[in-house]
Amino acid sequence: MASDLRIAVDIGGTFTDVVLEQGEKRLTRKVLTTPQRPEQAVLEGVRLILADAGRGFGDVAVLVHGTTLATNAIIERRGARTALLATEGFRDILDIANESRYDQYDLTIEKPRPLVPRALRFTVAERVDVHGGVRLALDEAGVRGIAGRLEAEGIESLAVAFMHAYINPSHERRVREILKAELPDLWVTLSSEVCPEVREYERTSTAVANAYVQPLMDSYLARMQAALAAEGFTGTIYLVTSGGGLTAIDTARRYPVRLVESGPAGGAIFAVQIAARAGEARALSYDMGGTTAKICLIDDYKPHTARLFEVDRAARFLKGSGLPVRIPVIEMVEIGAGGGSIARLDALKRVTVGPESAGAEPGPACYGRGGIRPAVTDANVVLGTIEPDHFAGGSIALDLDAARGALDREVAAGLDLSTEMAAYAVYEMVSENMASAARVHAVERGAAVSQYNLIAFGGGAPLHAARVAEKIGVRRVIVPPNAGVGSAVGFLAAPVSYELVRSRYMRLDAFDAAAASDLLDEMSAEATSLVAPGARGTPTFERRMAFMRYVGQGHEITVPLPLRRFGALDAVALREAYERDYAVLFERHIPNAAIEILSWSVQVSTETRLPAVQAARPAAGTPQPVGRRPVFDGRSGRSIEVPVYRREHLPPGSAFPGPAIVAEDETSTYVSASFAAHIDASGCIVMDRKDA
Repeated sequence: MASDLRIAVDIGGTFTDVVLEQGEKRLTRKVLTTPQRPEQAVLEGVRLILADAGRGFGDVAVLVHGTTLATNAIIERRGARTALLATEGFRDILDIANESRYDQYDLTIEKPRPLVPRALRFTVAERVDVHGGVRLALDEAGVRGIAGRLEAEGIESLAVAFMHAYINPSHERRVREILKAELPDLWVTLSSEVCPEVREYERTSTAVANAYVQPLMDSYLARMQAALAAEGFTGTIYLVTSGGGLTAIDTARRYPVRLVESGPAGGAIFAVQIAARAGEARALSYDMGGTTAKICLIDDYKPHTARLFEVDRAARFLKGSGLPVRIPVIEMVEIGAGGGSIARLDALKRVTVGPESAGAEPGPACYGRGGIRPAVTDANVVLGTIEPDHFAGGSIALDLDAARGALDREVAAGLDLSTEMAAYAVYEMVSENMASAARVHAVERGAAVSQYNLIAFGGGAPLHAARVAEKIGVRRVIVPPNAGVGSAVGFLAAPVSYELVRSRYMRLDAFDAAAASDLLDEMSAEATSLVAPGARGTPTFERRMAFMRYVGQGHEITVPLPLRRFGALDAVALREAYERDYAVLFERHIPNAAIEILSWSVQVSTETRLPAVQAARPAAGTPQPVGRRPVFDGRSGRSIEVPVYRREHLPPGSAFPGPAIVAEDETSTYVSASFAAHIDASGCIVMDRKDA
């Protein structure tokens, strides 16, 4: 039988999701993540889903993989013992950072803890100027001396970040040659390869993050690759990058920092596909899994993107409070508010949820795996929105008494509440946390969140989406098919893609057309070489951008570039394009002001096609529920009988009012009394706000 199957695997903090696709046919599976050996859950899930399809590993043509392992390693400080080698005089760049304070009025401000402590930061004499000229030759004897200190300290991985290495990487490359000769087993990350851009703090931080997770990620990917081969897999493995593209496994092993948001990126791609089918040009992607929840804005069927991402923020919503990683990324806000997030009372006896998570081991109390602290899933079980006997397709039997006991001990007793009201307090707090994140994320981008419609997926979002929508004023909520494994489904729609960004300073009044063209052609060739193995002959397209600003400004805006070599008149065309885009953002441009280009970007990608808008189906009437279940309503303080529908029994056109529960193997959707629901042509549950 031909290798015709495509499989996507998403490793989350609690569950590993597996999706198998063969033409129009799709199968899904959820298994508990195995944190110590993540590949075990991958293999278990793939075995199960292939058994469901009656196929074998040799029938799989493509396996697409995304994971939050790199992010979790940084947050939990489980990476390699890492050191930093910097230019002499710049040992403290990770502490000095950019000299800003994310909260200037907080006298007890907590800055993010660097991945490399000061004792493991070393310097060597060398200096390159801003134009790439060598002002001070590299002290090679000093580098060899540092090799002994690295060995004595038990260093596994080293980040090398020299001043202006983005323009002239020769010293960094020579350091790698010397150290690999002295210490063959040492992992070495060069800032000039991982992040060849200006701004030394962000470049250094990115190089350190890559070095910190590389031994862990390389070891994991190598084990997974070997284990799949042992099972008879001969297809191609792709990894999902934070920017929403696919890359070859060898590239991912070199630059694992590009994977820090790979799972959430798949969710954003999934939401774009759903938005296109529903004709929702403005959508708010809401992805809530077992450990975290993510919000992403989508405009004109494109998720917002950025070139800077912060990991492990000390303050939940404040920029500058995390560790900066300068990579292409789908822009979203992520908070510790998932099904496994722990609920507790703080010192003031306020109900607090997250960011600490029960994960998969031991998991929420109701999992019966040794967890004794209440999680969000425990609250939903007590409220009645989750059926304990059919959770995760019946693969995990939930213990209602354990959930009640945990909530009684940790929440209800301290506030003199009933168990049900304590569960509702947890439900309300996690919903408010997500609503607050959505408000802040939209305001930071000049958007009104109430003008967007919500697309909810992940195992937890359909349970909370209606309440979040009520809080932020959204009038429509869409819960797509396979919502519980949405990110994994999104992986299968991702293009093979790679983006390079390099800094090369140039003013428009001294524009060097030949130098700019040579740089872009070089970047194009490199990006194409990285994409070609994954594209496997599929046509690719290229996008070129320049990051430009008025001289003296602190931030740039992106301007599209032509796909050709520059000519003498292109400086004028670039000025016109910049001023036009600047006026869109700030209402007017600054006449005759000098303009500079800091960085250049080239992205090579296979083509992605958005699905067509689904035509409306005729009404199919009101369906019959499969049963009824008591659900505790915290606003009235009593339980109400709610009809329960099975999603697979609801044909397109079915309509029913809330309150109601729609159950399926991967998740359950709670339709609150404020909404009426129907099933659209593509099988989505669409909740529309009832008229008051």
